[in-house]
Amino acid sequence: MSNPVLVCALRRISAFRVLADTLKRLTQCREKPSKSGSQLQTIMAMTPEVTFRQAILFFTETDFVTGKDYGNILKLLSQNVHPAYSKSVCFALVGESWRCHAESLFTYLQTGAQILCTVLLIKPGAWSRSFPRILRNLDLEKFCVVGMKHINLEPDTALGLLSAEVKQDPALLEAHCTYLTSGTALVLCLQRPNAVKKLIDLLGPEDPKLAQALDPLLWRAQYGISTVQNGFYGSKSYQIAVRDMKLFFPEGLCCAECQTLEEEEV
Repeated sequence: MSNPVLVCALRRISAFRVLADTLKRLTQCREKPSKSGSQLQTIMAMTPEVTFRQAILFFTETDFVTGKDYGNILKLLSQNVHPAYSKSVCFALVGESWRCHAESLFTYLQTGAQILCTVLLIKPGAWSRSFPRILRNLDLEKFCVVGMKHINLEPDTALGLLSAEVKQDPALLEAHCTYLTSGTALVLCLQRPNAVKKLIDLLGPEDPKLAQALDPLLWRAQYGISTVQNGFYGSKSYQIAVRDMKLFFPEGLCCAECQTLEEEEV
């Protein structure tokens, strides 16, 4: 090969689907990939197994760096790398001598899903009526409760839990804040592999009617009444989960020491 090529290892939720969709959009103005995905296979790994086999061909233990360490790498490539790739784990130039000495994530590829924590807030009224059933559902889904408390939300705290879309509608914003501060809520910190995404998947859409149409077993479909009284708030991302844990459980959590919690100073 006369010129080096850039090999990227990327990480994010639903990485294979999102990357494939991104590549298809980028090539629409040129040659469209075939429906079978054969052309995509020439530029990306299509399954976790293929990803692992290709990763050990191109990368070593010292190549993989954590999300906190790749900022300088992105600065070097910011003019040439598409924004969709901002979730990068590592970069390597094949044919060039470039090594990043940082915390390895190579073993992480083999260990499977990581134990994480997330926050579930059961809104006023919902937990007092249905807490035994909710607790049973959490147990069936392999969640471990590592923090729990009753709380009367202050208006500022309630506001911080609402989405940007809700905040753009004054009437809807007032309805949400009034409801969230109308009584006692129950806040749980939950732990299990891939806790954040698993909880969001179980809760379903914010609108209970839409949740009911998608799947009657979704939790908002079962316990929600309206888009305001929809039963639950759940941390929508890992970063938000860390924020929520520090907000609601500043005294700490009832669980064994965990590297991710130590790193986030929870």
